Amino acid sequence: MIDLRLLREDPDRARASQRARGEDVALVDSLLSADERRRSSGVRFDELRAEQKALGKLIPKAAGDEKAELLKKASQLAADVKAADAERDAADAETQELLLRLGNLVHPDVPVGGEEDFVTLETHGTIRDFAAEGFAPKDHLELGQLLGAIDVERGAKVSGSRFYFLTGVGALLELALVNAAMAQATAAGFTPMLTPALVRPQSMAGTGFLGQAAQDVYHLDKDDLYLVGTSEVALAAYHMDEILDADKLPLRYAGFSPCFRREAGSHGKDTRGIFRVHQFDKVEMFSYVAPEDSQAEHQRLLDWEKQWLTALELPFRVIDVASGDLGSSAARKFDCEAWIPTQGKYRELTSTSDCTEFQSRRLSIRMRDGKQVKPLATLNGTLCAVPRTIVAILENHQLADGSVRVPEVLRPYLGGREVLEPQAK
Repeated sequence: MIDLRLLREDPDRARASQRARGEDVALVDSLLSADERRRSSGVRFDELRAEQKALGKLIPKAAGDEKAELLKKASQLAADVKAADAERDAADAETQELLLRLGNLVHPDVPVGGEEDFVTLETHGTIRDFAAEGFAPKDHLELGQLLGAIDVERGAKVSGSRFYFLTGVGALLELALVNAAMAQATAAGFTPMLTPALVRPQSMAGTGFLGQAAQDVYHLDKDDLYLVGTSEVALAAYHMDEILDADKLPLRYAGFSPCFRREAGSHGKDTRGIFRVHQFDKVEMFSYVAPEDSQAEHQRLLDWEKQWLTALELPFRVIDVASGDLGSSAARKFDCEAWIPTQGKYRELTSTSDCTEFQSRRLSIRMRDGKQVKPLATLNGTLCAVPRTIVAILENHQLADGSVRVPEVLRPYLGGREVLEPQAK
């Protein structure tokens, strides 16, 4: 959530942010109105309580008609205090409900618009000319089947559409990717974490995933637990209701977990293979920093993602995601998109978001800097979303005979293997 004081001081900034996101601008005015009622009813309650206490001191000293009159007034005051208390609670509840619906304030440098209005910041690597090499590239599913690495038919038989098995070298390739990603993260100072895949509602809501993203979330009604779509949720809630010492920051965690997404609204999109699936594994970077350091940390997270994709020898570009395509918790987001040869376009492989103080306020995570206690900033960045990374590796490093060259960074984790060979028929 955003700072109510900031909202009162500069409501136009919040209105502009909502407009840029394509969200309801009137929500800002509704929130300001509820906040005003909350504060005025709080003042009214305090005044009535003070009057009630003062009256309470007079009654024991009074007698006769005067005491009867004071008792009558005390009875009325008690009713007024009760009503003011209820009004204050109602206004406070409405304020909190509206505040939770308001997205983070969009950074002023974010391009305004929808999904296609991003700005390309950088392009890396060279896109292969398969025609010049004398063969047409196979897609990742055909390659995966030749290698004995991917089985979507049995995935569908066992679990339904958008599920899959990684088999043989496919399973080994995932383990190699995870280990290599964790090695890079650890070398950069991240603490490796294996995180829960099930979280309580306050953890999911606190990170902003029960708002616009709620339709993509799996909920276990009987247990009132949610399956995470990213370990960001558990890593953000890890320090929920805590005060962290400023001299301990930044805190950086690299979480590995399964991720679950309904992929609501993606009917008919990326139905072939393992690019868009309901369950996958991911290595996620997460940082806790002082608010004034969040933009610099955002750039560092992006640099680590670029280092990873460069090590995998993938052609990719970096985009500044447009305002209407931001998650509710992100003030700014950069995506790294790898080139997918058979699709003839760049597709998202990693993303990193600066959530400023939005999540820490919702999760009550603060920092102690001297005598001052205040919210801190949180940021997240995908290091390796396994299935999409496998898609990019298979398609970009394929050879004419259906074998796939292994990027050097992964070879130590694959027993030194330089090439993945098709299975004999």
